[in-house]
Amino acid sequence: MLYSKLGKPVLFRMDPEKAHHLIIDGLSAASAVPGATQLMKAAWGVKRSPELATKLWGIDFPNPIGLAAGLDKNAKAVRGFSQIGFGFMEVGTITPKPQPGNELPRLFRLPQDEALINRMGFNNVGAEEMARNLSKVGAHTIPVAINIGKNKTTPNEMAEEDYRACIRTLFEYGDFFVVNISSPNTPDLRNLQHGNDLYRLLEAVMTEMNLQRERHGGSGKPVLVKIAPDLSDAELELTVGTIKESGVSGIIATNTTLSRDGLTHVNREQAGGLSGKPLTKRSTEMIGKVYAMTEGKLPIVGAGGIFSAQDAYDKIRAGASLVEVYTALIYEGPTLLARLNQGLQTLLKRDGYTHISQAIGADHK
Repeated sequence: MLYSKLGKPVLFRMDPEKAHHLIIDGLSAASAVPGATQLMKAAWGVKRSPELATKLWGIDFPNPIGLAAGLDKNAKAVRGFSQIGFGFMEVGTITPKPQPGNELPRLFRLPQDEALINRMGFNNVGAEEMARNLSKVGAHTIPVAINIGKNKTTPNEMAEEDYRACIRTLFEYGDFFVVNISSPNTPDLRNLQHGNDLYRLLEAVMTEMNLQRERHGGSGKPVLVKIAPDLSDAELELTVGTIKESGVSGIIATNTTLSRDGLTHVNREQAGGLSGKPLTKRSTEMIGKVYAMTEGKLPIVGAGGIFSAQDAYDKIRAGASLVEVYTALIYEGPTLLARLNQGLQTLLKRDGYTHISQAIGADHK
């Protein structure tokens, strides 16, 4: 209520990117104030429920609702986001070297469509600065994934060196890693989803992960690959086949889309990746296809247009083990997390399930 009546009207009168920075900087600053994180938890935290708590890749997730990459690009507000009801979060996308991203303006709201279009272009402070930010966080209270990409000036034939550099710098700070090859805002990046480029990239990533595991000890850290919603069925089958052969731990489906079907707001003409409600159905369909192609043996994180518990549940029934939100958080505020968690518990009971794992891929059974 506070967000919808006070916070959102103020933020939505601001330039979208300035509002974005205000939120991140505000959470970062508040987290440094003694007692502030406890107040955030009291206001928005979500009580752990045995029905929703999940263990995946040996990692404990207090609930299956995560924050998608792109909001906390530089890991400045991890403490704050960890207190408001998320079961996990992604930081990034990070690249080895700092880069400014694309020219302004590059973030657009489409309120009538409950959507966003961005063409940010991996603007970030670079892997070394992110490492410094994460080193200040201390022990994670929720799992933190690090989403990695390549610098704009790095040609695709050398892309694997950028991904390896990110892993080397950040290995000890992430609970798992996400290989981003599906943003539409870095030239030619999506070409890495196909054929020999994808095979070579994932082979290099897994080699580096094994080297870091040997260096740091322990059992290693999971690697996921984030794919686009715009792949044709034939492209998807080839991409998923290569991912399966690579030995990675999972797939995130999906990134933003280039489609503009059904949009009404004037900003639909803006270039960039579209997120929000227009992506809900497409991303759920993609999850179902990936689940079928992998025979349910490769965990999927579902992302794209989750505004309600039913949206999240549809993705879980299609095959997602975890789900992520971003755009809905912008439109609905932090009370979204409690509502999604409570709604999922109600839907599980309705269908006679005692744990979320029983619903994963239920539509295929």
